[in-house]
Amino acid sequence: MTTVAVDPRFDLTIERLIRAPRRKIWRAWTQPDLLQQWWIPAPMRTRVDHLDVRPGGAFVTQMSEDGTTYVPHTDSVFLVVEDERRLVFTNAVNSAWRPASPQPVAMTAEIILDDHPDGTDYRAVVRHGDPEQRTLHEELGFFDGWGSVTDALAALAETGGTSPDTTPMDHSRTNTGI
Repeated sequence: MTTVAVDPRFDLTIERLIRAPRRKIWRAWTQPDLLQQWWIPAPMRTRVDHLDVRPGGAFVTQMSEDGTTYVPHTDSVFLVVEDERRLVFTNAVNSAWRPASPQPVAMTAEIILDDHPDGTDYRAVVRHGDPEQRTLHEELGFFDGWGSVTDALAALAETGGTSPDTTPMDHSRTNTGI
């Protein structure tokens, strides 16, 4: 596994010990029905439109306050997929493989899962193109937002909310509704 060093001038990091095996956290990241349960802070709702977990695959979600009207949230592509270990995605290129200018910030997120005697060391490193974008993301509530969804991910994985190990994963699954 090759990772890029964290540069605190450009990067924001969330780290947690999640008391669940890596496979459960991986499934929560890679199965649309599980991802939509935690990807956006409650009480907002997530709709997963595309989740093609492979390098170059689309990662597209929408969000809703009322469960009826949805607006775009994430339109990105996966850059790196290392099964049950690491996901890297960016919104600087959209799901149609076009350069994007996402608002409020362009970012590349690296999700790293490492074994721990009590479960999984979970780390999300969110990289920005310049210190100003990093600062803006932090000021917009990065730690509250990413922290709350990481807590929701942990709760889902720790309480057995993920699918059993025998459930096959369909990496190209598309979901057009909740």
